[in-house]
Amino acid sequence: MTAAPGMRDLAHRLLTYEAGAGKDSEPMESPSIRVYEKLRQSLGAFAGATAFESLAFRALTQAKSEAPGLWAVQVAEDGSLRGLGKFESQIDIDKDLAGEGGIILIARLLGLLLLFLGEALTISLLRNAWPGEALDDRNSGNGRKA
Repeated sequence: MTAAPGMRDLAHRLLTYEAGAGKDSEPMESPSIRVYEKLRQSLGAFAGATAFESLAFRALTQAKSEAPGLWAVQVAEDGSLRGLGKFESQIDIDKDLAGEGGIILIARLLGLLLLFLGEALTISLLRNAWPGEALDDRNSGNGRKA
């Protein structure tokens, strides 16, 4: 089973946004880690670190079937990720593969948020983490906002 296309599109938009945001400052973490950390902060503030850690573990477990390179990644007790940056740097030669693993993980996490929290609350949490244009879906052709 793969991540829902809508969640993959949203994950891709968020990672693309963070990749662009990272170009304006000194080198930072990968876009995947920045998106993950923003989700962790937003949901952690709402539901607590334990709730986020549980969802993140489940999302990572699901994502590993689609991106076997994620087997080296772990969710720490505080919900942070261990090994994603290493996974992405190990396959730096193939940027598409590195980005794909991050997209899959974020899409799985977004899908679980949508499933457990519902659309309105998920969108509210996302808008809290990305108050600007990152969630603006007008450029994708359907004219709707995420």
